[in-house]
Amino acid sequence: MTTSPGDPTSAADERAPRPGLRGSAIMGAAWVASHLPEPPLVAAADAAGELWYRTAPSKRLQARANLQRVCEGLAASGRGPARARRAATDPQALERLVRASFRHAARYYLEVLRAGAFDLDSALARIDVETPDEVRDALQGGKPVIIVGMHFGAIEMPVIVLSSMVGHAVTAPMETVADPGLAHWFKTSRSRVGVNVVSIKDARRALLAALRRGESVGLVADRDLTHNGIPVPLFGHPTPIAAGPALLALETGVPIYATSTRRIAGGRYGARMVLVPAPVDGTRREKVTAYTAAIAAAFEGILAQAPEQWWGAFHPIWPDLAVETGDAGAADAEGQDGSA
Repeated sequence: MTTSPGDPTSAADERAPRPGLRGSAIMGAAWVASHLPEPPLVAAADAAGELWYRTAPSKRLQARANLQRVCEGLAASGRGPARARRAATDPQALERLVRASFRHAARYYLEVLRAGAFDLDSALARIDVETPDEVRDALQGGKPVIIVGMHFGAIEMPVIVLSSMVGHAVTAPMETVADPGLAHWFKTSRSRVGVNVVSIKDARRALLAALRRGESVGLVADRDLTHNGIPVPLFGHPTPIAAGPALLALETGVPIYATSTRRIAGGRYGARMVLVPAPVDGTRREKVTAYTAAIAAAFEGILAQAPEQWWGAFHPIWPDLAVETGDAGAADAEGQDGSA
């Protein structure tokens, strides 16, 4: 029997754990999504995002609170697109961003399902690198880097490009997935696009080992998943940001680059990498705090590009804006990212 990269059976063998009902449905949807034309799938994802917006009041409330804070910060500093600065004081403009954030989140889930449909050539053909000098310095120097991102825009296709440019799989943590079969599918589908997935429980040791082997690592760090984050300013208000990237960088001397890929017109993607400045003076604790604050500042720059593409906004980010969520709906990006 022949299989294709998007086939849920292609990465499994006879010893792979069997998925439950939900896992089987997701794996089946991935096979279908990898074999159908993209335009009708994108339209379906947008429709699903609209439906999700209408049926998830607590997520809508959380996204509204988070995005308003972002827009207020952008307006105060004169950054970001006009639609975002206008949303700081215009409730209708803010609600348009909130609605758009649900559509972009649905697009992200579609991209997860379609990861097996892309190879290096097709990914490269659709990505516009907007910071070519930084990308060259980070990825083509033959040295490892720590790549830090957010729950923002697209992740799947850029990972293919990153892995090809550094010449090896990028090691990244994965949150725990209760369904063993689904967890196996996530791990094998990630490895297919160039990610060496490790458990979030063992992330620190695995990431350190990868860096010491001269390999790059990647972390998504805008949500404090381990509850050990350091409170630093994000748009003028303290929020816990994972300290893992700063600790790894200080221990190994490997630089940190903040990266993002947002959706732009015509089915294309705009990709950026920015070097996060390393602290020079201070105690170790002061350096960790300063480095983490610099990462948060880089996150502000990412969000200034297109705040509506921040699907992390559905979750508590600032403690004072946390909303109790009881909505059913699409799962978080479990099993796909994490922090050391």
